Amino acid sequence: MIARLSLTLLACFALLAGCRPRDDYIYTVSAPPASYTLGAGDQIRVIVFDQDQVTGLYFVDASGKISVPLVGNVRAAHRTTQQVERAIAARLRAQDIIKEPRVSAEVVLYRPYFILGEVSAPGKYQFNAGLTVEKAVATAGGYTIYADKYRIRITRQEGGELVTIPALPFDVVRPGDSVFIEERWF
Repeated sequence: MIARLSLTLLACFALLAGCRPRDDYIYTVSAPPASYTLGAGDQIRVIVFDQDQVTGLYFVDASGKISVPLVGNVRAAHRTTQQVERAIAARLRAQDIIKEPRVSAEVVLYRPYFILGEVSAPGKYQFNAGLTVEKAVATAGGYTIYADKYRIRITRQEGGELVTIPALPFDVVRPGDSVFIEERWF
């Protein structure tokens, strides 16, 4: 009887040990990658040297474009800042405004991210570099008492497709991501 009880307890402890979070998980905290593609809601600073009329701050609108004086609408969505620089330079050359334009573009304000589910204040929040799921939860007022801290999903755009991936508290959140904290069952 005691041997059977000991064996049962040992089996329960072995099962519970497999339920804890992974220790071998590699945590990464970083800014958006250099290959970050722009999207609606991003704000960029464009500098065209020796051309103050074009230099300025531009929001990527819902159609994915920025409206640049002397140049017109330039597609920015799904492009990197380097690609936007080249597109503006090409337009300036084509319209014979500047023969050899020097254009620089940088992201000033990233599009917001969303956090939903079992957090105190779900909603839309401004993205900051180095954002992790844990920091996003803290910004949203913390977990509710019903939150399952290890059942988290992130939905994001990757390569033009919407993908949903499982996440842990120290996973990186990118601009435009939707983070969903699941409800626990007990």
